[in-house]
Amino acid sequence: MKAFALNLTRDRDDALDLVQETYMRALSNQEKFHDGTNLKAWLLTIMKNIFINNYRKASKRNTVADASDNLYLLNAGVATAGNEAEKDFVMKDLLKAIQQLDAEYKRPFIMHYHGYKYEEIADAMKLPLGTVKSRIFFARKQMKDFLDKRGFERFQ
Repeated sequence: MKAFALNLTRDRDDALDLVQETYMRALSNQEKFHDGTNLKAWLLTIMKNIFINNYRKASKRNTVADASDNLYLLNAGVATAGNEAEKDFVMKDLLKAIQQLDAEYKRPFIMHYHGYKYEEIADAMKLPLGTVKSRIFFARKQMKDFLDKRGFERFQ
């Protein structure tokens, strides 16, 4: 299985992902396997179909349709450099807004921002779950008010 997947993907990590996806798909569709059928051929067919579907999805994502008459611009690719200045200003204001938070709201908000779940924050701070949720809610509200006073528009 791994050798066939490696032959298809030409990448070790992608091959391992493909093998795992094949096993998952086979387990979820095991009722479609009939006794007397070649199991290896069935699994390799599933693997090949998954690979083909993923390849088609990836190639559709990378397809650019342009009705432009200027073929130079179409084939030039992306050669422009982005301006990071605006992003830096926004980040500075966001950090300032976080620093302005009340102390009781700052720590749970920062922990939530770093990916901690509500329950983990509650355990770490030895607080009830509802208290953690409300503190994060009020921290967001304080930050929104702080940024609104500085003329920030909400990003959609």
